[in-house]
Amino acid sequence: MKVSVVISAFNEEAKIERCLESVKDFADEIIFIDNTSTDETVKIAKKYTDKIFIRENNPMLNVNKNFGFSKVTNEWILSLDADESVTTELIDEIRHLKVGEAISGYYVPRKNIIFGKWIRHTGWYPDYQLRLFRRDSGRFAEKQVHEMISLDGATENLTNPMEHLNYENISQFLNKMIKTYTVSEADNLRNQGYKYNSLDLIKMPLSEFIKRYFAEGGYKDGMHGLVLSLLQGFYHFVVFLRLWEANNYPDQKDSQALLMQGKKMISHEFKYWVAHEKIENESNLLKKQFLKVKRKILP
Repeated sequence: MKVSVVISAFNEEAKIERCLESVKDFADEIIFIDNTSTDETVKIAKKYTDKIFIRENNPMLNVNKNFGFSKVTNEWILSLDADESVTTELIDEIRHLKVGEAISGYYVPRKNIIFGKWIRHTGWYPDYQLRLFRRDSGRFAEKQVHEMISLDGATENLTNPMEHLNYENISQFLNKMIKTYTVSEADNLRNQGYKYNSLDLIKMPLSEFIKRYFAEGGYKDGMHGLVLSLLQGFYHFVVFLRLWEANNYPDQKDSQALLMQGKKMISHEFKYWVAHEKIENESNLLKKQFLKVKRKILP
């Protein structure tokens, strides 16, 4: 399997060398798309490849990634971001793949390093990403910031991960959330036919926090898990605020009724996930089934 590594970057002088260093002995070619960086990104990239293309810094990041895909000369593409790197174990796994004609791509697990720690739960691992695929089978749809690669054909999951130097500090998380991600998320919901509902002020952030912290084991990540679960809940709160704004700030006439509904929802959600944990930790099959039935009839 000959692999072309495609990387798109903008002002990533602090991280790009780690990314390029990880693939220099593996890639049959490196296609580097620079989004008009003003720092040392291109200078660093030139140490690893001469296939560098300068493009306008398009807010829709996937446009330049697709451009990079069009420049490869090998059948297989490994798509990476500047803050990602491949492990030696992943490289070894790819090299030993026995690729059948029916397989068009592979999902790669991703280790997210957030606030200096590998987050093993809280919905952040294994975080499968479709990154290894046949050149003529995959591309981005160019509709959303976090759009996934669209692929024609069957896929499989790889075992060994790549690493992602994700959020380094709280400010970075909040800046990306407020300036970019919540705008895209709100637009997406509206385009999918979302109808404004005042109760979502409570439901959206609460459900996200409980899902992250309880269902996806955020508590197992210690303080990092708690903080990230709260931040993800706040993220959904901001999404709701953008939807509220888009609907011209409708007032809630009966705020007392809203609070009572919210209280009931909080109680139900909490009981549900406590019951969920009991079910997950129960080894006796008969007791497990009993707990599942009990969960279904929660008030």
